[in-house]
Amino acid sequence: MPPGPTPSFATADKLVEVMTLEVEPIDAYTPDGKRKLDPYFRFISYFPNGKQMISGSNDKSVRRWDLKARKEIEEARVVCEKEVFVVAVSRDGRWVVAGGGGPAYDNSAELKACEVETRMTKTFQGHLGTVTCIDISMDNKLLASGSTDRTGRIWDLNTGEFVAGPFECSDRSWLEAVRFSQDSKKLAVRSGNGRCLEVWDLQAQKLDVRVGKQSGVIFPSPPLFWTKKDRTIVAAFTFSGGYPATIYEFDSLTLETVGAPFEAHTELVIGLALSFDCALLASSSHDHTIKLWAFESRELLASFNVRDPYSLILSPDSRQLAYATSEQNLGKIRICDIPLEILASTWPTPSVCIHPHSNIHPLLVY
Repeated sequence: MPPGPTPSFATADKLVEVMTLEVEPIDAYTPDGKRKLDPYFRFISYFPNGKQMISGSNDKSVRRWDLKARKEIEEARVVCEKEVFVVAVSRDGRWVVAGGGGPAYDNSAELKACEVETRMTKTFQGHLGTVTCIDISMDNKLLASGSTDRTGRIWDLNTGEFVAGPFECSDRSWLEAVRFSQDSKKLAVRSGNGRCLEVWDLQAQKLDVRVGKQSGVIFPSPPLFWTKKDRTIVAAFTFSGGYPATIYEFDSLTLETVGAPFEAHTELVIGLALSFDCALLASSSHDHTIKLWAFESRELLASFNVRDPYSLILSPDSRQLAYATSEQNLGKIRICDIPLEILASTWPTPSVCIHPHSNIHPLLVY
């Protein structure tokens, strides 16, 4: 593997926060006043207009946040039957989808979509284990889900009908991340604790290509991304034992690595976000850092010391990043400005054609 570029970056003790969202969890105490829940937000996602955000939590709640008012829109809260592991917003802002299951990854599953305007909720039934990952297609018609039952399934988001699958991972591991290609014909899937990456043909319902092998213990897993007219896939991955602490770009047809890897984290990568123009990559890790990278050059632009960053996302305009953490018995979402010198260093970028709302799950067209 060729070595990455020599980093020339700014290091800081912390990011400059512009907003902190926090709330006491639902049903956090026993009747005698003892705390029974250590709250945290497992997943966060922006609405396309960047004015609102949703969060999914281990207190079984899906919360919508008004970022201008800096508070939860309480009347929009959805309380699920199971713990929430993942949330997503459709690119037209019509649907909020949540997936989850039992706290010990037991044989229970919950997958539901709530229509934002009417608050009508529909459920998707079929998984036999905790739903760990979801994605919504670019045209807002399809929903992909992955589970601890080792299968991926495709649903009609509007009708709730099961339309393709179940697709079973070749290594029979839990699915950790799923992502539609831009044309919705392929699905990228990571499993095996970042040791197995597959691309499935959804129309033919068959495996196209695979790299990696089976693993053991399950770790928290960041998303993955398609880029450049579906030519490449970006994912945290490991080709050896241990946890995925390195980020790679893969050719989507062969799953051979493309260019140098993103190497700087010393522990498991748990968060990953790609800017709408494919210029800036952000990552978070159990090494208690958030790192910003120039995507094309692989240059490490900045490294910030952050205690226990979990889910990590970039704002629709890529000028801010948000991450979830748990401090002082409260789940918190911290929103921070990206330094102007970092933004300036990633511009101008190659000429791009960007699909509307591609910031939610960035898929770029060069």
